[in-house]
Amino acid sequence: MRGAGKIGFVAAGVLAAGTASAEWTGKGTFGGVLARGNTETETINLNVDVQNTIDRWSHKAGASLLRTVTDSVTSADRWELRGESRYSLDERSYLFGALRHEDDSFTDFRYQATASGGYGYHFINTERTKFEGQIGAGFRQTERRPDGEKSDDAIARGAINYQHKLTDTTLIYDRFLVESGSDNTFVQNALGIEVKINDTFALGLDYAVRHNTDVLPGTDKTDQVLTANLVYGF
Repeated sequence: MRGAGKIGFVAAGVLAAGTASAEWTGKGTFGGVLARGNTETETINLNVDVQNTIDRWSHKAGASLLRTVTDSVTSADRWELRGESRYSLDERSYLFGALRHEDDSFTDFRYQATASGGYGYHFINTERTKFEGQIGAGFRQTERRPDGEKSDDAIARGAINYQHKLTDTTLIYDRFLVESGSDNTFVQNALGIEVKINDTFALGLDYAVRHNTDVLPGTDKTDQVLTANLVYGF
């Protein structure tokens, strides 16, 4: 994992430098359920994404949390940290470096941490429609349950990001990510819609699918989560 550590160190330095010379913008989403009575249920869904641009450089960072407790029994507990830095080659193409770490109590992996880099291209980049693709390679470290076995492997990484403004107040998006290595292939897709209430707040609906190809017997390979959220832009 030495190569991944070097990539992570460089990317972290770039992100830190960016905070000193540019204003960050972004949005946060919150969704939750609180039920009391015959059944006590608490669900919380949080997501924050920020970004800035300095000349040819742009930086993104984000975090998310999903947790569900029913009658004192936890049935979902997952958090993720992610970051990405890009260097623009021209109006459409760029180079990128990305980091991602996730911890999920209800999969066969205690955590999956990846560091990758590669090439990205804007197929469409207008005010109303944005469509881009990424391809690259990197490293991944995982720790398995229940024996705590750790493994490192090289991965191929691909991503597709699409968003379109149906109207001035309605936005649809789809974000696809795949990280494929010899030990496991991780696939994630998020499809959603956001409708503005005013200049600051919006209501959102998000459907996320996550898939791991290499799991222990008795474990589902695919997780699906549908959430309704309040979106705050800043």
